[in-house]
Amino acid sequence: MYMKKADIKTGFLCNNSCLFCVQGPEKKKFGNKSTAELKEIIRKAKKGCDTIVFTGGEPTIRKDLVELVAEAKKAGFKTIQIQSNGRMFVYEQFCKDMIEAGANEFALALHGHTAELHDYLTGAKSYRQIVVGIRTLKKMGQKVITNTVITKSNYRHLPDIAKVLIGLRVDQIQFAFVHAVGAAGINFDSVVPRMEMVAPYLKKAIDIGRMLDTRIMTEGVPFCFLRGYESSISETVMPDIKIFDQVNVIEDYKKMRINEDKTKGPACGICRYDAICEGPWKEYPKAFGWDEFKPVKILK
Repeated sequence: MYMKKADIKTGFLCNNSCLFCVQGPEKKKFGNKSTAELKEIIRKAKKGCDTIVFTGGEPTIRKDLVELVAEAKKAGFKTIQIQSNGRMFVYEQFCKDMIEAGANEFALALHGHTAELHDYLTGAKSYRQIVVGIRTLKKMGQKVITNTVITKSNYRHLPDIAKVLIGLRVDQIQFAFVHAVGAAGINFDSVVPRMEMVAPYLKKAIDIGRMLDTRIMTEGVPFCFLRGYESSISETVMPDIKIFDQVNVIEDYKKMRINEDKTKGPACGICRYDAICEGPWKEYPKAFGWDEFKPVKILK
């Protein structure tokens, strides 16, 4: 039986103030779910799902995260992922506690190749914390995957970010194009770059990953910008995801992405990748139009 991934939003409180956050400041009013609520959600999520992801907000600021991870292990999840800004993993004991409770995959976020850039984007002095955390988790034999949000400030440094992360021996790197909602929508002019300018740096970063045997994936960048790099487009390999949000349950995240969050342009229908490409986040062409998007001709 094919199993989905359960994405559990533990709440919207966070110890960072990222310029590109998709949640936005208004969602903090929802706060965090209670321990009892989340334990009930964990038990419900096990039906049809074999992977669970604890996300937020920032799940690691919760005092009960160890207890929640243990509950997920007890429920029988094979993969228990912590999706985090990485700051709490600077503490070795915290890393040990997470692993002992049952966490076996860690998805941490690094947004710059230097402390100056990363800390500017996250609104917190967090670069050193995440670097130390990645080193500690790898020393403990854990699987670490990373996410970097592509912004106007860091896109020229994607190859440098790749080098830093490969040097830290992470298992997989993802570069995700900024989704201009929440704080990213408020800060649109300062955080959203043009895709045609991003593409050469993104391809160079992927090339570095291939050369150094580290998998680099992309998200939110359509096929027409990544000719020759189609195997690095994460939307083609994403598992089915069921999201337990703060107020509702999204049964099929892919369906929601395609039908509500992303869009297609006037020329997409003649592109050879139209059937598998999801298109850009809809806010992007609303601001910039469709001139950058060049359909890939269908082979005859």
